[in-house]
Amino acid sequence: MTTAAAAGFSANALRILKARYFLKNEKGELADASPADLFLRVARAVAAAERSARDRETWIGKFFDLMMARDFLPNSPTLTGAGRDMCLSACFVLPIEDSMESIFDAVKNAALVHKEGGGTGFDFSRLRPRGSFVRRTQGVASGPVSFLKVIDAATEAVKQGGTRRGANMGILRVDHPDIENFILMKRDGRSVGNFNISVAATDAFMEAVKKGTSYEIFDPRSKKAADRKDARKIFRMIVESAWAIGDPGLIFIDRINKANPTRSQGPIAATNPCGEQPLHPYESCNLGSINLANFFDPAGKDGFDWDRFAGVIAAAVRFLDDVIDVNKYPLPAIEAMSKGNRRIGLGVMGWADLLIKRKIRYDAPEALALADKITAFLRARAEEESSRLANTRGDFPNIAKSIYKGRRMRNATVLTIAPTGTISRIAGCSSSIEPVFAFTFTSRILDTELKDVHPLYAEWAEKNPGTEPPAYFVTAHDISPEAHLRMQAAFQKHVDNSVSKTINLPHEASLKDVETAYLRAFDLKTKGITIYRDGCREEQVLVKAGGPAARLPEERPDTLTSVTDKIKTGFGNLYITITFFNQKPFEVFASIGKSGYSTMADAEAIGRLLSLALRSGVDPKELVSQLKGIGGSEPIFTEGGLVTSIPDAVARVLERHFGAAKNGSRDMYQSQCKQCGATLPDEKCPVCPNCGWNKCS
Repeated sequence: MTTAAAAGFSANALRILKARYFLKNEKGELADASPADLFLRVARAVAAAERSARDRETWIGKFFDLMMARDFLPNSPTLTGAGRDMCLSACFVLPIEDSMESIFDAVKNAALVHKEGGGTGFDFSRLRPRGSFVRRTQGVASGPVSFLKVIDAATEAVKQGGTRRGANMGILRVDHPDIENFILMKRDGRSVGNFNISVAATDAFMEAVKKGTSYEIFDPRSKKAADRKDARKIFRMIVESAWAIGDPGLIFIDRINKANPTRSQGPIAATNPCGEQPLHPYESCNLGSINLANFFDPAGKDGFDWDRFAGVIAAAVRFLDDVIDVNKYPLPAIEAMSKGNRRIGLGVMGWADLLIKRKIRYDAPEALALADKITAFLRARAEEESSRLANTRGDFPNIAKSIYKGRRMRNATVLTIAPTGTISRIAGCSSSIEPVFAFTFTSRILDTELKDVHPLYAEWAEKNPGTEPPAYFVTAHDISPEAHLRMQAAFQKHVDNSVSKTINLPHEASLKDVETAYLRAFDLKTKGITIYRDGCREEQVLVKAGGPAARLPEERPDTLTSVTDKIKTGFGNLYITITFFNQKPFEVFASIGKSGYSTMADAEAIGRLLSLALRSGVDPKELVSQLKGIGGSEPIFTEGGLVTSIPDAVARVLERHFGAAKNGSRDMYQSQCKQCGATLPDEKCPVCPNCGWNKCS
């Protein structure tokens, strides 16, 4: 790679390009040798949609310049697949009807999409609830969650071109009978790893939450009211799960449909995996983002180059419209819907960098005012270009079924604010409309750790050594949830699709913080909300330098109270001693009777590791969930049931003495598991989704 061809690209950007985007031959050797080679390949492939040879040559040059200057970059599938006879779209929604044929058609179609590098969204609300009678087989239905897990397993098996695995969005309406099972299905932090999940919250539900009333649950087959549920109880379940693991998010489904310009084609029920692109069944969208930081102009009005911005908007709209025509679609139905509505999603990145250059705090009123002005300008110029293209190329075919009937429009929608995690790294700017996550951070991309220092921060620190940075250098955790949401709302005001925005919360954030954020998101007229509490998952993409810090084990007092239990195992009697400190479990000692030395060593090792975890603040119920059910070579039936192994025996004793109900009250829930404290489904004889305890057994 020549120095000139790589000029301006960071070392990490070049690593990402080489690993993920550069074209390789059959031997795995790089065919693209530089960013210039990549962008020229993409420009040629996209400009092939132009009508004449002269136009094609003109726009190859313009598209190349757009990308090489990093004024605009398309979504990852376009960078990866252009010139390779692959799909260039990132977002798809696939329908699922209440039949086995439809469900497994969805599994097959999702695999085809994932193979091409796309993400899929599904609405599971049409599926009959768990336990419903199935007349044809005389059996009972397993419910939406079980089939969501089938698609999750299929996704795990499909490798996307050697660059990434599939991503999905699973959505269930809040008025579906299985909503509680849906909310809780990811609470163990390990299940359904290839899905983001969101609850489709109706206006009626949100109003019931505010008023403290019940709301109607509908049979998905008959569409008739079948039950009523306590709105605040369901809402609290959503809140606690989001606090614990970052899922589920909320999408405000009625608001999405009211704003949909093609709503006469039927309701929208699902979005792409990140939630910013609501789509009809079989519809896709092509995304790309403009780097706002590149338009900083100290001499310009508002410190911004509006004229150059207008030119880039026009070129980017043309680029995305061309992608629709050169695209290779994974299914004929997707091609028909995509070309029928010609939906595009032009967005932005580098917003936080622009504010830093302007010396404006992210949460300042001036930032909100500038966001409103830039997005209004973006919408107006994008629609102007779409209208101009319609004059020469024709309107989108379904325009007669849209709100644009009587106008000239090439595209049913034009704006989407998408997350830009990878392409913003290539562009060397902050992600999407997010504040800077941290000025020194580690990220994980393609199983590779990349360490970074924000370039604007590094530049300032070099000029001002040993000095505290000015107030406009703020990070995501310096911003209140309210300020995050107001910024999202400012952009959503002019965006015809939706806005992907993560409300990043510090590790110490409370359940009340999450509850308030979800309610405010509705009040501020956003179309959806996702929160993420730092460190709530074992793995996360971005990690601040130095945080969240690991907790050191507490010192052991000289004297502790304890209990000792005996439990039968296939290797003999296991004796487990639990010590307590401040009324909480502190240590575990495990020893086994007349067995081999290796078995005794295993029991001692389990005890030592459990003690270390407890003294470091690990929740006991998490330890139980990790150990319970582990199989072994010598299972044995006891009075308490089947004991499968020594780890399983330890888990049973731990449950006996410190189920989550003994570790403090949770006023969030009305019905809790007596063993582990998890929220129980609202059923006559509920089974705990976490530990399997049955209330009626």
